[in-house]
Amino acid sequence: MTPAVGSYAVDTRSGRIGVVMGFEGPYVQMRPYGGGREWDAEPDDVRHATAAERLCAATAYVNARSRGEVP
Repeated sequence: MTPAVGSYAVDTRSGRIGVVMGFEGPYVQMRPYGGGREWDAEPDDVRHATAAERLCAATAYVNARSRGEVP
């Protein structure tokens, strides 16, 4: 089952964690945690993110922000 818009998901093909932003044609549009450029993922390659995966993404973003790598 494809995650709903606004939920955290994993693109298993790339290993990236993001927020489901919508659906365009046959693709799921995702945006990285903390913002950034959206990417398209195949629906079969998208699954719900676990609590541990969401925490890992949030921690990586906060660390990058503290280093000045992201706004």
